[in-house]
Amino acid sequence: LTEDGEDFLRHARQILQAHAALAQRFRISALAGSIRFGVPENFLGDELPQLLCRFARAFPAVRLEASVSVCQDFSARIENGELDLAVAMRRAGESGGTVLRRQRFVWAAADDCNVQPGASLPLALSNPPCLCRAVAIESLADTGIEWHTGFTSANLHGLRAAMLAGLGASIIAYDELEPGMKVLGPDYRLPPLPELEFALIWSPGGKTPCARELGRLITETAQGPGGAALRRL
Repeated sequence: LTEDGEDFLRHARQILQAHAALAQRFRISALAGSIRFGVPENFLGDELPQLLCRFARAFPAVRLEASVSVCQDFSARIENGELDLAVAMRRAGESGGTVLRRQRFVWAAADDCNVQPGASLPLALSNPPCLCRAVAIESLADTGIEWHTGFTSANLHGLRAAMLAGLGASIIAYDELEPGMKVLGPDYRLPPLPELEFALIWSPGGKTPCARELGRLITETAQGPGGAALRRL
């Protein structure tokens, strides 16, 4: 080939590669069906809606029914056959499923929190059966620290707003602390908290082709370099 011919061939190959990539991007998926999916509100943060949107666009023939909550027991819903797959929040080290993320939790409150010694500590808690609520109450059980429920909310936005407003302390993942919050240190004599983890779990008949694809995307996002990689803080 002449120099012009080689240049033409190079550009032609680039055009064909771009065309193939474009066709693959907008190829209609053969996957179809429905998925019942449960996930805690505090899993992946702002990445969660983006992940679900990507899945819906990639597989338009799949009907996705997502339940997002901080208060639901998704493990129980899986056992009862109400969901096909779920991300369950649990104490670190429990068996079953695929561990996606592991987190260290701390006691936290507003920067200007100043509970006087001997005074009852107000807590901001989710509704039962929230695991964080159970962990907080169980951890305080044998400490002799007096506490009371100062605020209850069914969602994380309400809980964090209450914390920032000084209505109560709560437990929160260390890497989810927001400006205006502080970790309650040794002066408050609060007990250490157990490590918690998120795990992907399935119902016995839940591993359909479309559910497997969603599970793959969740795992890659949570454990990949661009997502919330499995870690100990």
